[in-house]
Amino acid sequence: MVDVLAGFTRFEFDDGRWRRPVYRIGSGPAVIVIHEMPGLHPPVLEFARDVAAEGMTAFCPSLFGQPGRPISTGYMLGTIVKTLCIRREFTVWAAGRSSPIVDWLRALARQAHAECGGKGVGAVGMCFTGGFALAMMTEPSVVAPVLAQPSLPLGRRQGAALDCSPAELAVARARMEAEDLSLIALRFAGDKLSPCARFQTLERELGGRAELHTLADASARKGTGRAPHSVLTIHLDRDDPDGETLKVHRRVLDFFKERTGA
Repeated sequence: MVDVLAGFTRFEFDDGRWRRPVYRIGSGPAVIVIHEMPGLHPPVLEFARDVAAEGMTAFCPSLFGQPGRPISTGYMLGTIVKTLCIRREFTVWAAGRSSPIVDWLRALARQAHAECGGKGVGAVGMCFTGGFALAMMTEPSVVAPVLAQPSLPLGRRQGAALDCSPAELAVARARMEAEDLSLIALRFAGDKLSPCARFQTLERELGGRAELHTLADASARKGTGRAPHSVLTIHLDRDDPDGETLKVHRRVLDFFKERTGA
Protein backbone atom coordinates (compact mmCIF):
# COMPACT_ATOMS: atom_id res chain seq x y z
CA MET A 1 0.00 0.00 0.00
CA VAL A 2 1.36 3.41 -1.00
CA ASP A 3 1.86 5.84 1.87
CA VAL A 4 0.43 9.07 0.45
CA LEU A 5 1.89 11.00 3.39
CA ALA A 6 5.44 9.79 2.78
CA GLY A 7 7.88 12.70 2.77
CA PHE A 8 5.62 14.92 4.86
CA THR A 9 6.45 15.85 8.43
CA ARG A 10 3.60 16.37 10.88
CA PHE A 11 3.36 18.94 13.64
CA GLU A 12 0.60 20.41 15.78
CA PHE A 13 -0.16 24.10 15.46
CA ASP A 14 -2.00 25.88 18.26
CA ASP A 15 -3.00 29.54 18.02
CA GLY A 16 -4.34 29.60 21.56
CA ARG A 17 -7.87 28.80 20.47
CA TRP A 18 -7.61 25.75 18.23
CA ARG A 19 -5.05 23.02 17.77
CA ARG A 20 -4.80 21.26 14.42
CA PRO A 21 -2.27 18.96 12.73
CA VAL A 22 -0.27 20.35 9.83
CA TYR A 23 1.66 18.32 7.25
CA ARG A 24 4.72 19.96 5.76
CA ILE A 25 6.91 19.18 2.75
CA GLY A 26 9.65 20.98 0.84
CA SER A 27 11.92 23.92 1.54
CA GLY A 28 11.87 27.59 0.64
CA PRO A 29 9.13 30.22 1.05
CA ALA A 30 5.83 28.99 2.44
CA VAL A 31 2.53 28.20 0.72
CA ILE A 32 -0.51 27.26 2.82
CA VAL A 33 -2.46 24.55 0.96
CA ILE A 34 -5.97 24.45 2.44
CA HIS A 35 -7.74 21.26 1.45
CA GLU A 36 -11.22 20.80 0.06
CA MET A 37 -13.91 18.31 1.07
CA PRO A 38 -13.70 15.66 2.41
CA GLY A 39 -10.21 16.32 3.80
CA LEU A 40 -6.51 16.17 3.07
CA HIS A 41 -7.00 13.54 0.36
CA PRO A 42 -4.33 12.20 -2.04
CA PRO A 43 -4.84 14.68 -4.94
CA VAL A 44 -4.46 17.61 -2.51
CA LEU A 45 -1.24 16.06 -1.22
CA GLU A 46 -0.09 15.63 -4.81
CA PHE A 47 -0.63 19.35 -5.42
CA ALA A 48 1.41 20.07 -2.27
CA ARG A 49 4.22 17.95 -3.71
CA ASP A 50 4.05 20.07 -6.87
CA VAL A 51 4.51 23.19 -4.73
CA ALA A 52 7.50 21.64 -2.98
CA ALA A 53 9.04 20.61 -6.30
CA GLU A 54 9.08 24.28 -7.32
CA GLY A 55 11.29 25.30 -4.41
CA MET A 56 8.67 26.16 -1.80
CA THR A 57 7.47 24.71 1.50
CA ALA A 58 3.90 23.44 1.41
CA PHE A 59 2.03 23.61 4.72
CA CYS A 60 -1.09 21.43 4.63
CA PRO A 61 -3.38 21.91 7.64
CA SER A 62 -5.93 19.20 8.34
CA LEU A 63 -9.17 21.00 9.20
CA PHE A 64 -11.63 18.12 8.82
CA GLY A 65 -11.64 14.55 7.59
CA GLN A 66 -8.81 12.01 7.89
CA PRO A 67 -5.40 12.95 6.45
CA GLY A 68 -4.44 10.77 3.50
CA ARG A 69 -7.78 8.96 3.22
CA PRO A 70 -8.96 8.52 -0.40
CA ILE A 71 -12.26 10.02 -1.48
CA SER A 72 -15.40 7.91 -1.48
CA THR A 73 -19.05 8.90 -1.65
CA GLY A 74 -19.74 7.78 1.91
CA TYR A 75 -16.66 9.53 3.26
CA MET A 76 -17.59 12.71 1.39
CA LEU A 77 -21.19 12.78 2.61
CA GLY A 78 -20.25 11.96 6.18
CA THR A 79 -17.67 14.73 6.36
CA ILE A 80 -20.04 17.27 4.83
CA VAL A 81 -22.79 16.48 7.32
CA LYS A 82 -20.43 16.57 10.28
CA THR A 83 -18.83 19.84 9.19
CA LEU A 84 -22.09 21.62 8.40
CA CYS A 85 -23.88 20.49 11.54
CA ILE A 86 -21.20 20.38 14.22
CA ARG A 87 -18.13 22.43 13.46
CA ARG A 88 -18.22 25.95 14.87
CA GLU A 89 -15.00 26.89 13.09
CA PHE A 90 -16.83 27.37 9.80
CA THR A 91 -19.38 29.91 8.63
CA VAL A 92 -21.20 28.08 5.85
CA TRP A 93 -24.46 29.87 5.06
CA ALA A 94 -23.84 33.50 6.00
CA ALA A 95 -22.49 36.05 3.52
CA GLY A 96 -20.28 38.98 4.43
CA ARG A 97 -18.22 37.18 7.06
CA SER A 98 -15.32 34.77 7.12
CA SER A 99 -15.09 31.51 9.01
CA PRO A 100 -13.53 31.73 12.50
CA ILE A 101 -10.86 29.18 11.47
CA VAL A 102 -9.37 31.86 9.19
CA ASP A 103 -7.84 33.44 12.31
CA TRP A 104 -5.99 30.17 12.92
CA LEU A 105 -4.83 30.11 9.30
CA ARG A 106 -3.52 33.67 9.57
CA ALA A 107 -1.50 32.69 12.63
CA LEU A 108 -0.14 29.66 10.75
CA ALA A 109 0.87 31.89 7.83
CA ARG A 110 2.63 34.27 10.20
CA GLN A 111 4.65 31.45 11.77
CA ALA A 112 5.40 29.86 8.38
CA HIS A 113 6.77 33.14 7.05
CA ALA A 114 8.94 33.62 10.13
CA GLU A 115 10.37 30.11 9.66
CA CYS A 116 10.70 29.97 5.88
CA GLY A 117 11.46 33.57 4.90
CA GLY A 118 10.95 34.88 1.39
CA LYS A 119 8.91 37.88 0.30
CA GLY A 120 5.73 36.47 1.80
CA VAL A 121 3.38 33.51 1.97
CA GLY A 122 1.13 32.01 -0.68
CA ALA A 123 -2.25 30.53 0.20
CA VAL A 124 -4.68 28.43 -1.79
CA GLY A 125 -8.17 27.50 -0.65
CA MET A 126 -10.24 24.87 -2.42
CA CYS A 127 -14.03 24.52 -2.67
CA PHE A 128 -15.36 24.77 0.91
CA THR A 129 -12.17 26.65 1.88
CA GLY A 130 -11.80 28.45 -1.45
CA GLY A 131 -12.49 31.95 -0.16
CA PHE A 132 -10.28 31.61 2.91
CA ALA A 133 -7.19 32.78 1.02
CA LEU A 134 -8.81 36.18 0.35
CA ALA A 135 -9.81 36.71 3.99
CA MET A 136 -6.28 35.71 5.04
CA MET A 137 -4.92 38.86 3.42
CA THR A 138 -5.49 40.80 6.63
CA GLU A 139 -2.31 38.98 7.69
CA PRO A 140 0.53 41.08 6.14
CA SER A 141 2.66 38.03 5.30
CA VAL A 142 0.05 36.67 2.85
CA VAL A 143 0.96 38.00 -0.60
CA ALA A 144 -0.33 35.38 -3.06
CA PRO A 145 -3.96 34.27 -2.57
CA VAL A 146 -5.49 31.65 -4.87
CA LEU A 147 -9.22 30.86 -4.74
CA ALA A 148 -9.89 27.47 -6.33
CA GLN A 149 -13.62 26.96 -6.99
CA PRO A 150 -14.70 29.09 -3.97
CA SER A 151 -18.00 27.59 -2.80
CA LEU A 152 -18.99 29.50 0.35
CA PRO A 153 -21.42 30.79 1.32
CA LEU A 154 -23.70 27.97 0.25
CA GLY A 155 -27.17 28.50 -1.20
CA ARG A 156 -28.49 29.79 -4.50
CA ARG A 157 -29.39 33.16 -3.04
CA GLN A 158 -25.76 33.61 -1.99
CA GLY A 159 -24.30 32.94 -5.42
CA ALA A 160 -22.74 36.39 -5.77
CA ALA A 161 -21.58 36.65 -2.16
CA LEU A 162 -18.09 36.25 -0.74
CA ASP A 163 -17.22 34.54 2.52
CA CYS A 164 -15.28 37.46 3.90
CA SER A 165 -16.34 40.60 5.74
CA PRO A 166 -16.44 44.06 4.14
CA ALA A 167 -13.54 45.04 6.42
CA GLU A 168 -11.43 42.07 5.27
CA LEU A 169 -12.24 42.81 1.65
CA ALA A 170 -11.27 46.46 2.13
CA VAL A 171 -7.92 45.46 3.60
CA ALA A 172 -7.26 43.10 0.70
CA ARG A 173 -8.17 45.77 -1.83
CA ALA A 174 -5.97 48.38 -0.15
CA ARG A 175 -3.01 46.01 0.11
CA MET A 176 -3.31 45.01 -3.52
CA GLU A 177 -3.06 48.64 -4.59
CA ALA A 178 -0.37 49.67 -2.10
CA GLU A 179 1.82 46.57 -2.57
CA ASP A 180 1.00 45.80 -6.23
CA LEU A 181 -0.57 42.44 -5.34
CA SER A 182 -3.29 40.38 -7.01
CA LEU A 183 -5.21 37.14 -6.64
CA ILE A 184 -6.03 34.21 -8.87
CA ALA A 185 -9.45 32.54 -8.89
CA LEU A 186 -10.37 29.33 -10.73
CA ARG A 187 -13.61 27.55 -11.58
CA PHE A 188 -15.22 25.37 -14.23
CA ALA A 189 -17.90 27.04 -16.34
CA GLY A 190 -20.72 24.71 -15.32
CA ASP A 191 -19.88 24.49 -11.63
CA LYS A 192 -23.00 25.41 -9.65
CA LEU A 193 -21.15 25.19 -6.34
CA SER A 194 -18.85 27.99 -7.47
CA PRO A 195 -21.14 30.20 -9.54
CA CYS A 196 -20.18 32.74 -12.17
CA ALA A 197 -21.83 35.49 -10.10
CA ARG A 198 -19.16 35.05 -7.42
CA PHE A 199 -16.45 35.75 -9.98
CA GLN A 200 -18.37 38.81 -11.15
CA THR A 201 -18.28 40.08 -7.57
CA LEU A 202 -14.51 39.56 -7.41
CA GLU A 203 -14.12 41.45 -10.68
CA ARG A 204 -16.33 44.30 -9.49
CA GLU A 205 -14.63 44.61 -6.11
CA LEU A 206 -11.02 44.09 -7.20
CA GLY A 207 -10.97 45.00 -10.88
CA GLY A 208 -7.75 44.09 -12.64
CA ARG A 209 -6.27 42.80 -9.40
CA ALA A 210 -8.42 39.67 -9.78
CA GLU A 211 -7.05 37.24 -12.37
CA LEU A 212 -10.08 35.07 -13.09
CA HIS A 213 -9.96 31.77 -14.95
CA THR A 214 -13.18 30.02 -15.98
CA LEU A 215 -12.34 26.70 -17.59
CA ALA A 216 -14.45 24.73 -20.04
CA ASP A 217 -16.07 21.69 -18.44
CA ALA A 218 -14.68 19.57 -21.27
CA SER A 219 -11.14 20.31 -20.10
CA ALA A 220 -11.66 18.48 -16.80
CA ARG A 221 -10.06 15.08 -16.29
CA LYS A 222 -12.41 12.34 -17.41
CA GLY A 223 -13.49 9.27 -15.49
CA THR A 224 -13.68 10.79 -12.02
CA GLY A 225 -17.38 10.04 -11.59
CA ARG A 226 -17.89 13.64 -10.48
CA ALA A 227 -19.00 16.79 -12.29
CA PRO A 228 -16.12 19.20 -13.09
CA HIS A 229 -15.26 21.06 -9.90
CA SER A 230 -11.79 20.60 -8.39
CA VAL A 231 -9.49 22.48 -10.77
CA LEU A 232 -6.14 21.79 -9.08
CA THR A 233 -6.82 18.29 -7.75
CA ILE A 234 -9.48 15.76 -8.78
CA HIS A 235 -10.18 17.28 -12.20
CA LEU A 236 -6.62 18.29 -13.07
CA ASP A 237 -5.79 16.43 -16.28
CA ARG A 238 -2.09 15.68 -15.95
CA ASP A 239 -2.12 13.58 -19.13
CA ASP A 240 -2.93 16.53 -21.41
CA PRO A 241 0.10 18.86 -21.49
CA ASP A 242 -1.75 21.34 -23.69
CA GLY A 243 -4.98 21.25 -21.71
CA GLU A 244 -6.54 24.14 -19.81
CA THR A 245 -6.28 22.55 -16.40
CA LEU A 246 -2.55 21.91 -16.62
CA LYS A 247 -1.98 25.43 -17.94
CA VAL A 248 -3.72 27.07 -14.97
CA HIS A 249 -1.93 24.65 -12.65
CA ARG A 250 1.34 25.94 -14.09
CA ARG A 251 0.13 29.53 -13.75
CA VAL A 252 -0.67 29.03 -10.06
CA LEU A 253 2.75 27.58 -9.31
CA ASP A 254 4.47 30.42 -11.18
CA PHE A 255 2.33 32.94 -9.28
CA PHE A 256 3.44 31.47 -5.97
CA LYS A 257 7.08 31.48 -7.02
CA GLU A 258 6.98 35.07 -8.23
CA ARG A 259 5.16 36.50 -5.21
CA THR A 260 6.99 34.56 -2.51
CA GLY A 261 10.43 34.95 -4.06
CA ALA A 262 11.06 31.23 -4.42
